[in-house]
This record gives sequence, structure tokens and C-alpha cells, in this order.
Amino acid sequence: MAQQPREQWGTRAGFLMAAIGSAIGLGNIWRFPYIAYENGGGAFLLPYLIAMLTAGIPLLILEYGIGHKYRSSAPLAYRRISRPAEAIGWWQVAICFVVAVYYAVIIAWAVRYTWFSVDQAWGEDPDGFFSNDFLHVSDTPGMVSGYVAGVAWPLVAVWVVTLTVLIIGVRRGIEVINKIIIPLLLVLFGLLVVQALTLEGAATGLNAFFTPDWEAMLTGRVWIAAYGHVFFSLSVGFGIMVTYASYLRRKSDLTGSALVAGFANSSFELLAGIGVFAALGFMAATAGTAVDEVATSGIGLAFIAFPQIISSLPLGGPLFGVLFFGCLVIAGLTSLISIVQVIIAAVQDRTGLGRVQTVLLVGGATALASILLFPTPEGLHLLDVFDHFINQYGIAMAGLVLVVFVGWVARRLPVFQSHVNAISSIHLGLWWRITLSVVTPILLGFMMWDSLRTELTENYAGYPTGFLLAAGWGVAIGAIVFGIVVSLFPWKRADAIARDDAAQAAGAGAAEATTKEGDN
Repeated sequence: MAQQPREQWGTRAGFLMAAIGSAIGLGNIWRFPYIAYENGGGAFLLPYLIAMLTAGIPLLILEYGIGHKYRSSAPLAYRRISRPAEAIGWWQVAICFVVAVYYAVIIAWAVRYTWFSVDQAWGEDPDGFFSNDFLHVSDTPGMVSGYVAGVAWPLVAVWVVTLTVLIIGVRRGIEVINKIIIPLLLVLFGLLVVQALTLEGAATGLNAFFTPDWEAMLTGRVWIAAYGHVFFSLSVGFGIMVTYASYLRRKSDLTGSALVAGFANSSFELLAGIGVFAALGFMAATAGTAVDEVATSGIGLAFIAFPQIISSLPLGGPLFGVLFFGCLVIAGLTSLISIVQVIIAAVQDRTGLGRVQTVLLVGGATALASILLFPTPEGLHLLDVFDHFINQYGIAMAGLVLVVFVGWVARRLPVFQSHVNAISSIHLGLWWRITLSVVTPILLGFMMWDSLRTELTENYAGYPTGFLLAAGWGVAIGAIVFGIVVSLFPWKRADAIARDDAAQAAGAGAAEATTKEGDN
């Protein structure tokens, strides 16, 4: 089968919009504000900035460098580093599959809540409405026992939009949609923040968010929280940025792009913190309580606390709700598209199938798994456990294994440093290799150890052991096993891959020679 020419981004701006769109997701809106608040408030911003510069952006540059140098999906790019590393790539593909099947349903919830905001359908009890009337959550986790139509149809719509964008392609699909909806997201969220800042009690909320607790900076948990959030926030560790960078042109400023994408993501998180805590300050003032009694994160913030805020607003509640949940939909869609693209690119490289065939087969299978599992009474329990285990023992652990392998086993950091420096405006120095070979492995390793220690002493969220073994450990370990097993099968397109490897090496050598001549 003839190898098809690799797609490319139309412009650097298009790539940046897609990279920023992938990084800006649901977690930026509902996770960062609370993480910052409970870890020192304004003082947390310093550890967060240091974590961004010493771990997040260096790892982002590494993934850009790998994808750009080898112009391949994650499994094939890692294979070109070293044959055993291919397993890491397929592990990341499995992680993306697991994340995609549950991430889509949260977007579907936000779609429904955008409409619910118009007439405040949750009534006087947003908590009861969300769990009982909307999701029909079962009392105990277990096998699928029914179907919730009110969740199913928006979930189908989310997948139709996602797969349509992916079918259209990298340049005309992913790039175009991000160029449109990322500016739209910023405008809508900007309006939301302006409205939140005018609310009574907004200043109290902002004081709670920004007041620095300098003593907190002396505790290890704050620094671990900062580094942990940066890893999750930038979409590093599960193959997205390797895949996206593989579609860049030969001459692309990788370090500049990483800095722009990283700080654009951080700026949006700060904006989210302002908007969320201004609204929580209003909620606290209305209820006559302190901000710490209403501050929360995750699903509770989005689908319980914010509906309460919307219902309490004296004016403009429906608009506030539409803006908030509309932003969740947009932020979620751009991230979901990037997650599924990792799977699509890997299967295309492995099989040689065209984009349309791959999206319909593989994307369709991912959508089907999502639609069968999550619009159910047990869906919320499954989502909670999937998310916890695949984040802690999937994304973070895969990131740890990748940096250890590249830095210590294959010893390829100098190679990627040379490649990045040859085409980038800001050159990498010794600090880059030190952060990736020493700082990042130590911190990720400590996070793994600390998380496992807690995990093995008490059941996560009090769930039954059998359920955690099947839906938690089973999924996390299953992703690792999948990666190893798939990497053991020979590539049917081995000759074409070998020729491509040789061409890659020759092209890289010629580029480096040209660069050296220019330097001389």
C-alpha cells in the first residue's frame, strides 16, 4: 500500500490555536481555581510558575521535538527513538481511548445544562436534580442496568461533531475549528468574568483566591500540587503534542510555540480563577457563609454550585448560565478532538488506511463505547473511577516512563536539543536537559509513590474493592498491557517504515549539515 503524504498545518497560528485548544479544557475552568485556592492562594502562583518553567514547558518542548523530528504518531515516533519505546506510544493511545470515552459525556452534560440555564430547570435543588432527575444515578456502582435518554442524545451529538471535524482533516478540520472557537471561547469567558465581577461579594471571592499564604510555600504538598497540575494542564504525557507537532512544517519555531501555548494556557487558567471565585464570593454573600464553605472543584462546581449561583442572581441568570456552560462545551470539544486524533494518527501509521476510513472505524468504535457505557445510571460511578485511575496511573506514569526512557535509557536528550535548536528562535541549554533528566523524573516519581501509598491504604472514594479492581486498576493496568502487546506485533508495512526511517535520517542529517554550514 502506497504511503500517503503526511498532512500539515496550514499556518503556525493554526497549530498554536489547536495546541492551545487541546490544553484549555474542562480542568482549566473547574480544577485550577480550587487547586490554587487550597494551596496558598496568591502564593501558589509562584510555585505554579516555577513548575511551568522547570517541568511543563521543557516536557512540552520535548514532545514537540519528538513529533516534529520523526513526523509520526506517538507509537511510530517512539519506535524511531528505540524499538522498545513503541510500547509507550501504544500505552498513550490506550490512555487516550479511555479518556475520550468518558470526557465526551461531560461535554454532553454541559450541552444539556446550557439549555437548562434558560429556565433554570434544576429548580430549588441543583444537587438532587443533577443526580436523580438528570443522571438517574444508581445507589451502588456495578454493571450497566439501564439507559438515560436525556444524556444519550447530546452525547451522540458531541460525537457527531467530533468525528466530522476529524474526517475533514488536520488543516481544514482541526485547524479551522480551533481558529473559530478558541477566540469565541475567550470572548464568551471574558463576558462571563465581567458579569461575575459586578456581583455583590465578588471582591470577597477574589480576596480568598488571591490572598497569599506564604507559609504554605514551605510545605511539600503545595509544590507537588503545582507540578501535578502543570503536567495535567498542558496535555503532556499522552501523545497529543507529539501527534500535533508531527504535522508542522520542517522549519518551525518549536521553543517559541511551546512558550506561547504554555503561557496562553496559564493566562486562561488565571482568568478562570477570577471568574469562578468572583461567582463563589457572590454565592457565599447570598448564603451568609464564608467562601471556604462554598468553594469546590470538578463536577460539583460545574453542575451543582454554579446552578445555585445562577438561580441566586437577581438579573441575567440565564445569560450567565449559557455563557458558563457554553464555555465548558467549547473547551471540552477542542480537547476531545485532540485526544481522539492521537488514536486516529496511530492507527493510520500502523495500517496505512486513509483518514476517513480510520475515523469511521476507530473513532466510531470509541464513540460507541462512550455511548454504551456512560448514559447509564452507573455512568457517573464509572466516570469517577476511570478519571481517577487513568490520570494517576496512566497520564502521569506514562509521562514519567517517557522522560526516564528518553533521558536515561536511550540518552537522546542531546539529539532532540540539537534538533530543536536548529530551527527555533530560543535555544535550549543545559538547564533543559537537567529539568527533564532530574527534576521532572524525581517529582513525577514522588507523585506516583505518594499516590500509590494512599491508594493501597484506603479505597478511593469508598468504592467497593471489586469495582475498583475492575473499573480502576483493571483499566489502568489494561492500558499498559495493551501498549506492550500491540508493540510486539510486527508492522505489516515494515519495509515502507524502514524506507521512511532511512529518509528521515538522511533528511535530518542534511538539515543539520546545512545548519552547521550556516553557523560557520
